[in-house]
Amino acid sequence: MLSFAVYCNGRLAEKLNLSGAYVVGTDDVPLRAEISFKNGIISCKKRAAGPAGLALLWEVPEAGSFLLETIRVQERDKPYILQVELARGRLMRIHHKLEDWGLLDYEGAEDLAAQVGEARELLIKALQADEPAQAAALGQQALSIAVQASEELSRFHSSVLLARRRQTNALPKRIFGCSVHLDHPAELSRKRLAGVFDFVILPIVWRDIEPTEQTFNWKPLDAWVEALAKGPVPIRGSSLLSFGEKSVPDWLYIWEHDFDTIRDLAFEHVRRVINRYGQYIQAWTIASGIHANTCFTFSFEQLMELTRMTAALTKQLSPRGMAVVELIHPWGEYYARNQRTIPPLLYADMAVQSGVNFDAFGLQFLFGPAVDGMYVRDLFQISACLDSFSKLGKPLHITAVQVPSDTTVVKGDAADGLPLDGGMWRQPWTEQIQAEWLRRFVEIALSKPFVETVSWHSLADHPRQDVPHGGLLRADHAPKAAYKQLLTLRSELLGTPPRGGV
Repeated sequence: MLSFAVYCNGRLAEKLNLSGAYVVGTDDVPLRAEISFKNGIISCKKRAAGPAGLALLWEVPEAGSFLLETIRVQERDKPYILQVELARGRLMRIHHKLEDWGLLDYEGAEDLAAQVGEARELLIKALQADEPAQAAALGQQALSIAVQASEELSRFHSSVLLARRRQTNALPKRIFGCSVHLDHPAELSRKRLAGVFDFVILPIVWRDIEPTEQTFNWKPLDAWVEALAKGPVPIRGSSLLSFGEKSVPDWLYIWEHDFDTIRDLAFEHVRRVINRYGQYIQAWTIASGIHANTCFTFSFEQLMELTRMTAALTKQLSPRGMAVVELIHPWGEYYARNQRTIPPLLYADMAVQSGVNFDAFGLQFLFGPAVDGMYVRDLFQISACLDSFSKLGKPLHITAVQVPSDTTVVKGDAADGLPLDGGMWRQPWTEQIQAEWLRRFVEIALSKPFVETVSWHSLADHPRQDVPHGGLLRADHAPKAAYKQLLTLRSELLGTPPRGGV
């Protein structure tokens, strides 16, 4: 049994939020496990042997509330102390990244190294403490210092690499994109888009295009394509193939046990879309999140076949268009709940190794709602996650990033009426916090030499968006602080005068 004792104010905790919690193995792949909490003890009955850790939402004073991971430990009868293991996990990862980033004894990082040293000393005291409650308190102090130091390390590292990238003119000329909602008026959005963004992502949703079999609704997409084709902002399409609940037409479930028919229907859907819009769209997300497929029980081989088919057809019909394979939920939490899915890095590696013909990977970072894959991670975790995709040999595009600007529940939100209690950065989400987080994220992402573009997930607030209050504009298209922040950031990075549009 893997178990953790949780202490609060000197005694065992009476309650604990385990939403989003999962067990993770030594290779960072989530494991199936039954997790429960009783009498101050978290119990994890995992279905695989070997060391493992626990990931759960945990508040770190002054830093925020994040999904954090313990160090990997062996099963034993005596419970581990949660705060101590969380601190050990973070300090171990800091040490690994200091080596990986070449920041050991780096000039200018002395103060950060001192903070890490302070956290390490507190951890040693926690491990030597006689009383579990005292150990937990010291572990929490160590964790707080370590998390804040790791975020500052990420910021320091990104500043060094981003400066080098700018000095060598290695930043692409077109780096910022944004997706839109098709029921927003195209003419109203065009000025805001042209003010900041280098390209626009149009959602291609099979469920909306073909609501009933062989009955098509092209009008919303046609209107946007026609409006954008008049201007200078290029168009990207996302995504040709997705099996998420919001993408699959209801009538397709009739064939859920007939893979060959679904593959043929998907082939025809992709062919129709590219034939209709191929002359206007310069880049395609050919497949999005099918590694985390939630609607059908496809096998590993079938998922790879669908990826290969869509890529080949896209290259045949749109040979000049960039083909992007998009990964969602990059920490792979879904794999702990559904073993018929594929961990994101394994799927990405197989796509490369099996010779699928595509140009780049896309990656989503959506945070805020208390939904698997959307619990908030701190910037150190995000930076380390991006690094894990650097060895795949393909450019990376951040195809969707979003955090909220408010925590108010709005009727009709995609989060199904749930509050935005999936974590926070520094303090509860506001327009100013959203803007500050956006800047830090963009600086970290674009400091990575393999990251080519960053795209915000939705231009304006909308009742159906994945992250409520996640737009850069309010529902009336008035700009938020994050929109203005991005305008300033673009000018700083590219050394160009600020555009209009505010």
